[in-house]
Amino acid sequence: MPPPVPPEERRKPSPEESLEWTQRFFRGLGVDAPLPASADRPDAYSALVRGIISSAAVSASPDPRVTCTLAVSASATNAYNTLHGGAVAAVAEAVGMACARAAAGDKEMFLGELSTAYLSAARLNVSTQIPPNHIFFPLRRKFLH
Repeated sequence: MPPPVPPEERRKPSPEESLEWTQRFFRGLGVDAPLPASADRPDAYSALVRGIISSAAVSASPDPRVTCTLAVSASATNAYNTLHGGAVAAVAEAVGMACARAAAGDKEMFLGELSTAYLSAARLNVSTQIPPNHIFFPLRRKFLH
């Protein structure tokens, strides 16, 4: 058996090379492209998230429940044609706020912390039902379904 081939030695790029590679990466993403006029609207982020969620239902009667369907379109995917992690977090935030408002009413509130984890990403052109998972409010020690 022949001896193992030593790994190729990599040199550390110079600061100028790093800058140039980073700028080229961002230009490839379209960072130089102008944003559409709709991005300047105050509700642009909400509209973007609503565009990802294809349907939503809220019932506030005795047992608050929020359900929605998420359609994975090309506008919300990453380079692997799976749902972009930022889109996952944005939808989780929107659904979490809808759950909180269904339970507490239309009060002024904010999301203090959000943590997302998932085992496999949804693929392009797939629709998935987002179940009304448990939302935990530590101060009230109450689970919402």
